[in-house]
Amino acid sequence: MVRVRFAPSPTGYLHIGNARTALFNYLFARHTGGKLILRIEDTDRERSKKEYEEMLIEDLRWLGIEWDEGPDVGGDYGPYRQSERLDIYNQYAERLLESGHAYYCYCSPEELEEERKKALSEGRPPRYSGKCRNLTPEEREDYEKKGIKPVLRFKVPDGRFVIFDDLIRGHIEINVDEFGDFVIVRQDGMPTYNFVVVVDDALMKITHVIRGEDHLSNTPKQILIYEALNFDIPQFAHLPIILGEDRSKLSKRHGAVSVRAFKDEGYMPEALFNYLSLLGWHPSDDREILSKEEIIEEFDIKDAHKSPAVFDRTKLRWMNGVYIREKIDINELTRRAVPFFEGFGYKADFEYYKRVMEAIRDSIETLMDIKDRARPFFIDEFEFDERAKEELSDETAYTVVQRFYEKIKDRDSLTGQEFKSIMKEIQKELKVRGRQLFHPVRIALTGEHSGVGLDILVDVIGIERVKKRLQRALEYFG
Repeated sequence: MVRVRFAPSPTGYLHIGNARTALFNYLFARHTGGKLILRIEDTDRERSKKEYEEMLIEDLRWLGIEWDEGPDVGGDYGPYRQSERLDIYNQYAERLLESGHAYYCYCSPEELEEERKKALSEGRPPRYSGKCRNLTPEEREDYEKKGIKPVLRFKVPDGRFVIFDDLIRGHIEINVDEFGDFVIVRQDGMPTYNFVVVVDDALMKITHVIRGEDHLSNTPKQILIYEALNFDIPQFAHLPIILGEDRSKLSKRHGAVSVRAFKDEGYMPEALFNYLSLLGWHPSDDREILSKEEIIEEFDIKDAHKSPAVFDRTKLRWMNGVYIREKIDINELTRRAVPFFEGFGYKADFEYYKRVMEAIRDSIETLMDIKDRARPFFIDEFEFDERAKEELSDETAYTVVQRFYEKIKDRDSLTGQEFKSIMKEIQKELKVRGRQLFHPVRIALTGEHSGVGLDILVDVIGIERVKKRLQRALEYFG
């Protein structure tokens, strides 16, 4: 059975790049009938926080990604937090020591920095010289007496090429001389990423490691550890990085880059799921709007692109607008919109919110757009800008508003259809049409120069609020 994992560090919000990695693992697992494991890599004691782990889990679930094993759901291969697996790592570190694949290194940071500078000045890749590889027991004892705490280094075989076939990038060969002996346990006893990830993946029976291409340099080191511990080596697939529209690596300077930020900006999880699935992969046809089920059915990791994917915010906004307009039930859309209405200070009951969403959903692309689009449905005491003052000071414009008020002042109700009929009457009576007819009424009712259809607006806000707004405008400009 295919077993893949997503292993985030709880040191901050879920980045879009990491979310795309989680998504591709999820799609691969579901497409193949395999399992997705969530593992929390929290060995960075200073930066890892429980609240970040909780937010990671919440954001993954919001995005529509479910896992089969993890810290919150359990499983047969736990614990699923690295901080709870330290005894396991110690056992395997001892095994590497005993087999001669690892050794203690007592070199100081100053010595290592000196080595690094020398290598760079000579045009060589900076790598550890192996100075402590063959210390005698007496030399080790001497270092210990001085109170020097060692690190544990993996002994990289000399003159070796690590060869593997990447599911996305194809045949890869890397010379181990490029990196040399590397640390697998720090001075404080905490194991390093390249060591623990191998132990975890092997013991959790991970068959495929799907991750970003920034991990490509780690792969040969990890393969060497797999071999030294006689573990089965999984298949690797390294996803291309995600770039901003300026073709530099996606970062905060490009705007929102976390799943939570997009959630807070009013994006639909279905739209973000759909969009992220197309960052580095595409279905067999030209469709861009696909359901989760359709994406799972079509997805094949071997079809993932090698070249970097560009994060196009304009396209994401467009796609989100499609989901808002066409893909989400109005009751569910309204439920999601309520916190935005309330956040903007627009107070009403659910049914009124629902009527407003029905009126504006075709003109918004994210729920943040509610702030401006929904304003005419909630604000009766609005300001008139200079352009509005100039236009309603015109005698004809003022007369249009006045005539409209006269025709509705004694009415108890006003539907959108009745509004249209009344405006046709005014058109005939005053011999005005188009913008000259409707724009003065729009300004009087909203203070704005464009927006939702006036027939829809009056239908939602009701006759009494229409009268109140018209009276206010007529008094202001009279």
